[in-house]
Amino acid sequence: MALPGILVAYGVFIMGMFSPGPNILSIMGTSMSVGRDAGRSLALGIATGSLIWGLLAWGGLTTVLVAYASLMTVIKIAGAAYLLWIAFKSFRSAFSDRNINANALSLSGGARAYYRRGLLIHMTNPKAALTWTATISLGLSPEAPWWIGGVIVLGTGIISFVGHLAYAVAFSTKPMEAAFAKARRWIETGLGMFFCFASYKLMTSRT
Repeated sequence: MALPGILVAYGVFIMGMFSPGPNILSIMGTSMSVGRDAGRSLALGIATGSLIWGLLAWGGLTTVLVAYASLMTVIKIAGAAYLLWIAFKSFRSAFSDRNINANALSLSGGARAYYRRGLLIHMTNPKAALTWTATISLGLSPEAPWWIGGVIVLGTGIISFVGHLAYAVAFSTKPMEAAFAKARRWIETGLGMFFCFASYKLMTSRT
């Protein structure tokens, strides 16, 4: 019974990684301008921060549900509203003429410096908490076993490390940036549609 929610949570996380936010853009820019090694170190730091946020969201929501099961409805409404907001931003971006602005980070201190900066970037991003709350709540309900959230965090953690490292490797070459820019409108339109579906799924799931 929990499998559909888990799969939708994975889907939301994967689609979110296709939307080039500040974290992804910093990996892209650093890989292109500084080098693949710097991009990979930055990606590992960001992915570590993502995993930490996931664990915090899982622990927080589980604690809340144990004490106040009725709050699940409020959490799901908030999560669905946030997913709709992401969908709106994706559609707006798809129909705009903006170009991808990938900013490079130039740091001294080698791989450790880039790893620390990636971790700091993600841990100080308040949107990460909202994203993880929406993602975890897709698979949780008051009667769900505690380990469901752990399955979501583990799976999305693996996706995060693989996905961010893939960005670092792929965007260390110029042709990949050009290909992504050409496909941007289609990608972001698809993202908007998927996030609308995820919002509907969250609102209509049994609480």
